[in-house]
Amino acid sequence: MRWTGVIVPPQAGEFDLDVRLAHCYPCMDHERFTVKIDGREISSFATPAAGSRDHMTPHFKINFADTEPHAFELDYRHDAPLFGAGITLEWTPPAGLLQRQALEAARSADLVIAMVGLSPELEGEEMPIKVPGFAGGDRTDIVLPAAQLELLKAVAQAGKPLAVVLLNGSAVSVRYAQEHANAVLEAWYPGEYGGVAIADTLLGRNNPAGRLPVTFYDSVDDLPPFTEYSMAHRTYRYYQGRQLYQFGFGLSYTTFKYSNLALSSPTLAAGDSQRVSVAVKNTGPVTGDEVVQVYLVPPQEANGGLSPHVELEGFERVTLKPGEERQLSFNLTPRDLSVVDATGARAVQPGRYTLSIGGAQPRDAAALTQPVLASFVIHGTAPLPQ
Repeated sequence: MRWTGVIVPPQAGEFDLDVRLAHCYPCMDHERFTVKIDGREISSFATPAAGSRDHMTPHFKINFADTEPHAFELDYRHDAPLFGAGITLEWTPPAGLLQRQALEAARSADLVIAMVGLSPELEGEEMPIKVPGFAGGDRTDIVLPAAQLELLKAVAQAGKPLAVVLLNGSAVSVRYAQEHANAVLEAWYPGEYGGVAIADTLLGRNNPAGRLPVTFYDSVDDLPPFTEYSMAHRTYRYYQGRQLYQFGFGLSYTTFKYSNLALSSPTLAAGDSQRVSVAVKNTGPVTGDEVVQVYLVPPQEANGGLSPHVELEGFERVTLKPGEERQLSFNLTPRDLSVVDATGARAVQPGRYTLSIGGAQPRDAAALTQPVLASFVIHGTAPLPQ
């Protein structure tokens, strides 16, 4: 493969460049490349002997005396019996250069869209990475990388409307964005069509209806040590501290209202099912999807205090036109109504239970739509199989 084009340095000076090869070499991979600038070879590389397991990232430097376009050429040869080819060219800009360019662009713009987050090059499995917040692919903190947070603060001070787009594979604490941005869009790692999806959502051509599948904590200081395997103070079911965004949270360009929550019975014998129904209505100006979430709050005094604070027992996505209302039904089985004790035994326990149905968790102050609540009592105990 031969890749040709031009490279335009943003300023004169020395630049660090890396050519990253996608694979390791335990399976007889053989790869080599040559890089030329203005027809002059500046770097070449060939894989080591078969059996090396290193992910090779050859590094080289080049000095540009100007900011004119320079002819670029990369020749790449790959031979492997099992794996496909893969190569990327990366460069490290001089410190502060991109930040200054971003700030200049923000000052002259009508709207700032800040794309921040993480990267598969930072978070992963057994990676040769050790920078603040990351260690070998593991995360030691959940805040944005320091350079990104500094950039976000700088562009926010430009005083322009600010939309923050998060690109990440795990939860990030973005307290500053929550407090200073006009919108935060979670895009995760969206794939090749992600740019279109993000643009359509920001422009209102797509009405978002995503719900967070994990809790966005405010800080690792609020969590027990990672080597502590107890579920206490972890996940939405047991955590009671401050949450930046709760499990199940998500906004829409329209609004919804819940009403007429009905139970099949206000009292149950342990082992019986509870059937519930609820009405949900689109009260906003545009068609949208609502993710109807059914949460159960078990009695906290039962089960030795080990019951979850709240637990998702069901959900359904519905599409509603403006003014449209729909009646939904859910069936909570004995297993849905059961809890697990300290010995691992599962059973339906007696006591008063609270049922919450809405577009978010009960007591989620950030949600635009508040759920409807009902309570019922279970009499007796019913052991269940594992």
